[in-house]
Formats: sequence, C-alpha cells, structure tokens
Amino acid sequence: MSSVIAETRFSVLDRSRTREGHEPAEALRDTVRLAQDLEALGYHRIWVSEHHGVPGVAGSAPTVLAAAVAAATRTIRVGTGGVMLPNHRPLVVAEQFGVLASLFPGRIDMGLGRSVGFTDGVRKALGRDKDAAASDDFAAQLDELLGWFRGTSPTGVHARPPEGLTVPPFVLAMGEGAGIAARAGLPMVIGDLRNRDKMLRGVDHYRATFRPSVWAQEPYVVVSGTVAVAATPERAHRLLLPEAWSMAYSRTHGTFPPLPPAERVETLTMNGRERAFYESGLTGHIVGTEEQVADELATLIKETGAQEVLVTTSTYDRDALLDSYRGLARVAGLTPA
Repeated sequence: MSSVIAETRFSVLDRSRTREGHEPAEALRDTVRLAQDLEALGYHRIWVSEHHGVPGVAGSAPTVLAAAVAAATRTIRVGTGGVMLPNHRPLVVAEQFGVLASLFPGRIDMGLGRSVGFTDGVRKALGRDKDAAASDDFAAQLDELLGWFRGTSPTGVHARPPEGLTVPPFVLAMGEGAGIAARAGLPMVIGDLRNRDKMLRGVDHYRATFRPSVWAQEPYVVVSGTVAVAATPERAHRLLLPEAWSMAYSRTHGTFPPLPPAERVETLTMNGRERAFYESGLTGHIVGTEEQVADELATLIKETGAQEVLVTTSTYDRDALLDSYRGLARVAGLTPA
C-alpha cells in the first residue's frame, strides 16, 4: 500500500438515493445501515446531504438523518455534506448542531454549503431565489453561524446549547467556496474528480490564501468524488451506470429520477443529447480493481496533498456498493472497528 494512502483518511457521503421500485423511506434506512457497515470497516466519517423536491433523493433534512445515523453507530464521525446555509437561519442551524453535539459528543461534523433549490418551484417554497447563494451573503451567514458557538451574538441572544461547544465546520467549495473557506480559516471539501485542473486550482488558491482561525490552524483539504471498486474493471464500471443515466435525465428533463438498475440502463434508447450527458457522467472517476484504484488514489492524493478522501458513489445495487466500500477499505488499509 502506498504511504500517501496510508496517511489519508477515508470517509463517505451517502445521499440516500431512492431506487426504482423502492420507497424513499427505504433509502433513508439504507443510509443508516450503510453507516453501521462503514463503521465496522473503519471509515473515518459518514455524511448525509440536503436536497429538496428531488424524486431521486430522500435526504431532505440532514440534521434529522444525522441524528438517526449517530444513534445507530458508536464510533464513526457523523455530519452533513452539507446543510445548505442559504436555506436556513444561522441560529437554527447552530441550535440543531448544538443538540447533535450534546447528544453525541466528539462525533459530529458541520459540513456547510451555499446551494439553493434545484428548481424555481423549490426555491419559491424555501423563500429563496438564486441570489441567495451569493458568496458575500454566504460568508456573512457563515460568520454569524460560527459566532453562535463562540458567544458573539448579533442580537444579544445566547444560543443554547451550541454556545461554548466546538463542532468542526467544513465548507463545501463550489466556485468561490475555496476562497470563503480560506478566509474563514476552515477545512474545505472540494470536488469533483472529473475536472482535476479546476480542483487543483481551487486547492492551490485555498492554501495560498488560508488564514488560521480558532477552528483550524492549518489548511485541511478533503477531496470528494466517485470511487468504485470491484473484482474486474467491467464490474466496477457497471456500478456507475444508474447514476450516469439519472444525471443525464436530470440535465435533459429537469428532474433527477430514482436510480434504475444497471441492466435496464443498458437497454435504454437515448437521443444524442442524453447520450452525451450519459457518456460524460461515466468519465473522470476512480474506477477499477483494487490495484487500479490504489494507483489512481495515490496519484490524486499526491497531486492535491489532500488529508482526506470523501467518497460519494451512488448506485442501484446496494450489495455491490457495499462490496465496493469493502474493497476500498482494503486499498486504504483501514482498521476494522
């Protein structure tokens, strides 16, 4: 095993993807079961996500789901990847994480993003518009949120129970997010693997402009993306088909559907635009046998200097997904809990 891999943490973001023929409730239970399996394999943390009005994603309330995950596990860190701060008042977010950190001390992470709803209808329902994700607004919201933990209230109110607690914050870096994370002195999560040049520029900018803070004295980089491991390259590649098709469908029809089984994707007839998005969705990931994945991961970690890899793989076949995480655990030399 490469020394750079051995020195790197490995974690998972599970988006609670719904699957054709399965209810959304099952997707949420799948996430909880996966967390237990990942803990047993020795992964460092599991995060859950926030999506609204998306047929293919059941995870709409990340702090609620994080509570269920944390209650079902004992040692793995649990957090959000992430709470979309423009959708919420910072005080409420601080209170939610304060409760989580009080119930599960030393295990809760606060991953924060600045995306808003995927469609106009969702944004209207949330009372937000596209401008709510402006970088200046997000930086101000982030500063207010962190202030509730430090006792620097903008209104004289004291946040209970978060005030005085330390819940590690992470910024999900999209676009200008790297600069925001650097100026705030926070760890940064950056993707995706399909655009390495853009990722490397973001990492370089983050490190060059990082300001130490009470939250982090040095830059901390988490790179995120799809990693699929199987006994053969073909079987690993097949794990990507459901997600690639659903993404292509969302780009051409405006909604992200439940994941179809790979065998159905293989029989679908696609028009030229769908085919282009589908083929694009199959490229740029880390996919293959354990040996192939180990080589690609070593290269990625050396190029980025990342301290952690956050795996975001989604597929229809949950057994094959767990097998992939088992293979990755062997590649990473994880110690079973």
